[in-house]
Amino acid sequence: MTSQFSLAYLTVLGCPPPEMISIAARTGYDYVSLRPIHMGVPGEHDVSLTESKALLRETKKAMADTGMKLLDIELARICDDIDPKSYLPAMEAAAELGGRHVLSSVWTKDGSLALERFAELCELARPFGLTIDLEFVPIAGVSTLADAVKLLRSANQENNGLMIDIHHFHRSREKLEDLDQLPCEWFHFAHVCDASAAIPESKEEMTRILREERLYIGEGGIDVASILSRIPQVPYSIELPHAKRLRELGYEEFARRCLQSAKQYLDKYSAAWQPEERIRKIN
Repeated sequence: MTSQFSLAYLTVLGCPPPEMISIAARTGYDYVSLRPIHMGVPGEHDVSLTESKALLRETKKAMADTGMKLLDIELARICDDIDPKSYLPAMEAAAELGGRHVLSSVWTKDGSLALERFAELCELARPFGLTIDLEFVPIAGVSTLADAVKLLRSANQENNGLMIDIHHFHRSREKLEDLDQLPCEWFHFAHVCDASAAIPESKEEMTRILREERLYIGEGGIDVASILSRIPQVPYSIELPHAKRLRELGYEEFARRCLQSAKQYLDKYSAAWQPEERIRKIN
């Protein structure tokens, strides 16, 4: 099966949605992954899709003109001070644009609160036909695969999912074999990138790299192929922020090189993956 790719927002941080969609179409992506939920980080585009009907119309037109599809939106964070209902406008925008998934992560240490709010997110997303896909992040409240699996099993929502980020999987020192026992229906898409094999000791350096210095796939030391071979065939969202290269190359050329390197890498390694492993069904 031919791999499909999405251009993730963090790769082209600050790029307005209509321009991002046009760039993704010109450079050969199958999907885009948009961020209608402002994160309050430097470099974000000024206006979100939930704040401007004009921008939503322009985005919808860009998708129609290019044939580009929306894979997912981000980021429905679970925090102590954020009401899950505040994400409803973003879910509505995602549904209007034909999106499929909502990326979520947990930033509270309160396990009971995380479970309650994750379940609520799933319930809010269900009428829109959206899944809530949980991402574990080494610097977050849910920081490991085991933490994420525990939450998903406890929540037991029909529209929940598990989103594996290659960078986070490596930095959390996860074991490949732990992926083998997970339900295939949990996997809807994955974040792909590369990074140095060495894992930073400080949270500050970990954060800096994951936000602004990830590498082209095949350029670093992560065994990307082995991780991807353990999960079903899903679209690969290229989340590859690299602040210096983005400044030097610009949005379009950087997006193009991210995709080219990913395709070259997968062309080299994916032939060794057995089809039955990619579509396995595990109870």
